[in-house]
This record gives sequence, C-alpha cells and structure tokens, in this order.
Amino acid sequence: MSVIEIVKGLLDHTMELGARAYALEPDSPLLGALPELDSMAVVGILTGLEEQFGFEVGDDEIAADTFATLGTLVEFVERKLAG
Repeated sequence: MSVIEIVKGLLDHTMELGARAYALEPDSPLLGALPELDSMAVVGILTGLEEQFGFEVGDDEIAADTFATLGTLVEFVERKLAG
C-alpha cells in the first residue's frame, strides 16, 4: 500500500471522513477545508502516523504548512521516512 493510501486511511479513521478521505487528491486542501480537522484531529493524525510508520514527530516539526494539502502531509511523511 502506498504512503498516500495509508495517509488517506488514517485521515478517514481519525476524522471519520468515509469516502471523502479516499476521494482526496494530492492538491486537495486539508487545513481550513475540512471542518473535522481541528487541533484534536491533528494530534490524532500525528499519533497515528508515528504508530503506523515508526517515527517520532518533534514539536518543532509541526507547522500549518504540513497540513495545507494532502500532498504536503504525504511529503512530510516521506521526508520522515527518508530520515
């Protein structure tokens, strides 16, 4: 399964988006576009990413830009995986 598909599944699980999560494209806006994406959802997504991919996210690594679009979130995950 690709990183983008795993991230979509995590978005669905965390925010209960259903089919909307799987219809997201890399340029689909997240922050400000999904009312479900509040501060608690961000924490849940970050925790889920850490558990799913086995990396840790430091407080200084989180910025609104990370959650701008599905693509920016996937790029963040790919950078973390690349080390």
